[in-house]
Amino acid sequence: MASPSIDNAALQTAASSTRDDTVRDMTLGGLLREAAAVSGERIALVSGVADPAQRHRWTYAELLEIAENVARALLVRFQPGDRIAICAPNCPEWVMLQHGVALAGMVLVPANPAYREAEMAAILEDCGAVALFHSGTWRGSDIAAMADAIRSARLPGLATIALADWSQFLASDSAAATLPVVSPDAPLLVQFTSGTTGRPKGAVLHHRGAINPPRYVAERIGFRRYGVWLNAMPMCHVGGSVLTSMATLSQHGAYVLMPEWDPALTLELTQAERCNAMLLVPTMILALLDHPDCARFDLSSIEVLLTGAAPVPPALFDRVAQRIGCRMMITFGQTEASGTVSTTAIGDGAQELAHTLGRALPNVEIAIRDPETGAPLPTGATGEIWFRGYQTMIGYFGREAETTSVLTPEGWLRSGDLGTLDARGYLSISGRLKDMIIRGGMNIYPREIEDALFDHPAVAQAAVIGLPDERWGEVVLAVVQPAEGHALSFEALHQFCRDRLAPHKTPALWCETRDFPLTSSGKIQKFALSDWLREGRLIPRPAR
Repeated sequence: MASPSIDNAALQTAASSTRDDTVRDMTLGGLLREAAAVSGERIALVSGVADPAQRHRWTYAELLEIAENVARALLVRFQPGDRIAICAPNCPEWVMLQHGVALAGMVLVPANPAYREAEMAAILEDCGAVALFHSGTWRGSDIAAMADAIRSARLPGLATIALADWSQFLASDSAAATLPVVSPDAPLLVQFTSGTTGRPKGAVLHHRGAINPPRYVAERIGFRRYGVWLNAMPMCHVGGSVLTSMATLSQHGAYVLMPEWDPALTLELTQAERCNAMLLVPTMILALLDHPDCARFDLSSIEVLLTGAAPVPPALFDRVAQRIGCRMMITFGQTEASGTVSTTAIGDGAQELAHTLGRALPNVEIAIRDPETGAPLPTGATGEIWFRGYQTMIGYFGREAETTSVLTPEGWLRSGDLGTLDARGYLSISGRLKDMIIRGGMNIYPREIEDALFDHPAVAQAAVIGLPDERWGEVVLAVVQPAEGHALSFEALHQFCRDRLAPHKTPALWCETRDFPLTSSGKIQKFALSDWLREGRLIPRPAR
């Protein structure tokens, strides 16, 4: 991409990428139809399971045929605009359902299979889902039983459809079902995220906003036409449902979908499928490089590793270059912006690649604003990162107040992150307004964990913060004050959280305190807790 053309006045407020007319006014269904028409016999999807004999493949023509089958089967039972949820680990049916939902003019609601029943029920109720496609069990969690329990106790009108019955579902379509004309402005996904309150919010993403950023990312990082993208990111995350899948589709490439992250399987698949690109958070890259069998595999097909979602140690660039010899690129964004706002690019220097988040995608503006007043800040000043463009969400589903708190009348989206822009438009992040914790690329919001702890009778007060960790980026630390007459058991508290929250949200470390540093209004000063930890006034301990 050419360097952005920005005058000196604009540099005081924003870094705008090159303005052009390349934003495609198209739907996801249209993009798949185009790929099937041009590259119908090329491989579109590979099930990257551990057993090579079970690695099924689908061409673009076959994927379109199945997606249209899915769309007709959905239209037999549901209406355009209905929200269709899926709770399952990565699998080919996940991708097929997403395309079918798009063709039917419905809206997909991805749900994390790590959710517990209360978490799952909350998002299904919040978005008014009419159906839930689900797997059986995953990592010891009985998702099928959970789906049935939610339907029986809270959502009697919810249709629950097991992916184990996928063939039966496909057979329920009707030739009489007519696929609707879908607008590029129509909702495509309700992608749940969390705000500073920790209560999940469904960001409504539209077709145009979802399909264009991944195409720009593919071009910037050099993912070539007909390339092979290996995806280990969960499809319930915007990195899977939008970025990786649609970047591959935009280049008519092959999408090798792993069931879940596994460094050994990643190495084997890379060699066997000659994979060219993948999105991995830094924790994953380290696990790949540190795997004892890494040196045994031919990784020469890898041309680019895209990373982000967590701090990236500059030394990691050197390790990747020495072991794999591929490009390493950084991406930055958030769910509300359809996943991506900026990336580094081919042609960037070592300093830009290792120490910035790149520049804004084409037709996206980035501004640095005063967090309190919203006033523009000069180049080099630290402030809140704002951005706007075609890819911004429609809003939070059913949450007008939360929507207006982050979307301005002028179309700017307030990110809640702190950063700076240099004179060339390169973005750097310097902190977070929110107290969000990023563990292995997964966003964790302390309030949700604190609310769970408050339900325990032995807990009088709790504060959750993130601690730096070489492997995970950050880990969750809970500082707990015991209730009067109660003794704390960290093991019991750990299990209490584990029963109510996804595993990655459960605190890994614990501290007990008899008091908290408070503001004059009685709010806990979390930055002071960090000081206490450095001073040794609090000693983190594992649950066991």
